[in-house]
Amino acid sequence: MPLLKDAMPFMKQPHPPPQAPLPWILPSLFAAFNVVLLVVFSGLFFAFPCRWLAQNGEWAFPLVTGLLCVLTVFSLVSLNFSDPGILHQGSNEQGPMMVHVVWVNHRAFRLQWCQKCCFHRPPRTYHCPWCNICVEDFDHHCKWVNNCIGHRNFRFFMLLVLSLCLYSGAMLVTCLIFLVRTTHLPFSMDKAIAILVAVPAAGFLVPLFLLLLIQAMSVSAAERSYEGKCRYLQGYNPFDHGCANNWYLTICAPLGPKYMAEAVWLQRMVGSDWVPMQSLHFPTAWAWPPTPTSESLQTREGSPREW
Repeated sequence: MPLLKDAMPFMKQPHPPPQAPLPWILPSLFAAFNVVLLVVFSGLFFAFPCRWLAQNGEWAFPLVTGLLCVLTVFSLVSLNFSDPGILHQGSNEQGPMMVHVVWVNHRAFRLQWCQKCCFHRPPRTYHCPWCNICVEDFDHHCKWVNNCIGHRNFRFFMLLVLSLCLYSGAMLVTCLIFLVRTTHLPFSMDKAIAILVAVPAAGFLVPLFLLLLIQAMSVSAAERSYEGKCRYLQGYNPFDHGCANNWYLTICAPLGPKYMAEAVWLQRMVGSDWVPMQSLHFPTAWAWPPTPTSESLQTREGSPREW
């Protein structure tokens, strides 16, 4: 259905009192502590129970757990430094006195005005109070990595949860097998470290598996975590394209160019002036961010996954 973009004045609502910026040191330290904790437990695991199994000819356990450890650390570091889909700040000429309405699969959405980023947010875009940014296709803010989970890094988040589940399960199985193989031996440092590693591995395995199951159900239904807190999708979900298409759009579809890089390109080409757009129509989805030329607008057309 073609896009309907209307603008009309409405009564200005009182702004909420400004909130003090959230401290960033403690969340950063917490995320760094999680990385260090993973490295420390992995070092103890490979230095004691895995070493004993390798010395006794059980090379399958160190190889499998080693590959899972590398995958987990890679996904964790990638998620920490990834771009969740940050939308650059808008023009000061725009204001909350205008109402913008867009259509997605026969469903009308009124774009909400972001007071801090100074633009009307597209559907499923949310301003994270911890990061102080607007994120496209926002899912949630992950405190374990101190980063938002959105359109550009959701697949890294799913990879991290899956790798953590497999790695925790492999560590638990390896430690249990080591304890069974060494029942005839006296208690030693290797057994103490195996118990020390197996307890947190078993404790994290259940919640990680539940989190993976919940996220898989959300992807299949094209839902987002924050929508459960402020449910605005009543009736059918216009972002749902079927289970198979939802997984493709979330995990395999091209991400497209970064908006921050495009904003810099626009500023270099046209400066800070914004040319008003008139009588523009789009076949399926509304392009974001707005650009002053029709040629650049055509490059941003795509599927509703770009919200």
